Amino acid sequence: MEQASPAPRIRAVALAIIREGDEIFVFEGRDDVKSELFYRPLGGTIEFGETAVDAVKRELMEEIGVTVVDAQLVTVVENIFTFQGRPGHEVVFIFDVALEAPERLRAGHIDGYEPNGERINCMWRSIDEFRAGDLLYPEGLLAILVDRT
Repeated sequence: MEQASPAPRIRAVALAIIREGDEIFVFEGRDDVKSELFYRPLGGTIEFGETAVDAVKRELMEEIGVTVVDAQLVTVVENIFTFQGRPGHEVVFIFDVALEAPERLRAGHIDGYEPNGERINCMWRSIDEFRAGDLLYPEGLLAILVDRT
């Protein structure tokens, strides 16, 4: 007898807006099914029993080894999407964050790492690059950033 795959679930996520002037710190992603290159702020899944603010702090330490000294909730958005041909649904807590020693992120190329050891390519990108058509996810984040300038 074939076993049914688990029902899709909504994922709670905490993302960090690390901003300096007109630039934000993001990672580069790729959807091979859509042949799409995109960018997204760092962060990740909120674990059971963990607050969103604690999750964003933990994720930044795990991914790029930085300490968050302040995190202020900006907004919460619902993100329904398709990635690599599979549907996804997230409730995303978006935080403005301040880092201990933020200059470390300006010291050339920064590799980040997922908990499974997978490398992620992190970089500074101008908000104007996203206005010109580069994809920034979750959808609607660019408008939030522009409103906050």
